[in-house]
Amino acid sequence: MTTIDSPVLRVAGRPVGRYVTRPELPARLSPRPYLHPVTTLAGTAVTELSPADHTHHLGVGVAVPDVEGYNFWGGRTYVRDQGPTELDNHGAQRHTSFQLRDPDGFVEELRWVASGGELLRERRTVAATELTDTAWALDFTFSLTNVTDRPLSIGSPATNGRSGAAYGGFFWRARKEHDTPHVFTADREGEAEVHTTRAAWLALASTTWTLVFAGATDTTRRDPWFVRTAEYPGVGSSLAHTERLPVPSGETVVRRIITVVADGRLSRNEAAALVRKAVSQ
Repeated sequence: MTTIDSPVLRVAGRPVGRYVTRPELPARLSPRPYLHPVTTLAGTAVTELSPADHTHHLGVGVAVPDVEGYNFWGGRTYVRDQGPTELDNHGAQRHTSFQLRDPDGFVEELRWVASGGELLRERRTVAATELTDTAWALDFTFSLTNVTDRPLSIGSPATNGRSGAAYGGFFWRARKEHDTPHVFTADREGEAEVHTTRAAWLALASTTWTLVFAGATDTTRRDPWFVRTAEYPGVGSSLAHTERLPVPSGETVVRRIITVVADGRLSRNEAAALVRKAVSQ
């Protein structure tokens, strides 16, 4: 897998993430820019790229399984009354340019294309900020504008009939380790309790690292969390939970997620304190 023009994010001079703008991937994986590897300040990797269990999981990025029937997630498509099905319907996110590019972040323009046509245009803003000697924050905003002359809508396997599978939007594929990570919010814990809930923040804690995800806008906080720990470690914010998300022609959908990346296994109080600091900066 070769890459071109892949900036490295730095916090206090230390590399914490590589952003791959033009990955050479087969169409079935819905090629798209992604962050990998992302690391803690101590250098521990907290992302995974094309793991054997889901080869279309690409580190940290934006992935949507259904944009007007086109698959920007990768892999099979969930078809109502039929289940996961191999279809020739994959789209791609294509890097256009950087509007801004600094060691601690960038602003990027992308085109979401399928069947030779452009459906969405995205502006992606990513920034890395130091929080403490052992934690930093990744601020990730994406704005999707319908550039067609017709209304579009965003769906998920859940809106297409697969209960509990409302993935699609910001998604972080964490590193699979021997021990299953612990997941918790301010008042819940465990995959069964946290998955599909709305919470101001959500933590995924391994033995040596912790990720704390927070919606940074009112609209983002209304999206439920998609959580997996037992099958694989992954967290996303669901754009289409129970109903398709309409995107009228010329309109824009905006979401912003801030993720705390910390060394060590954080307690509930420590996770809450770091999220407060990250969101207030």
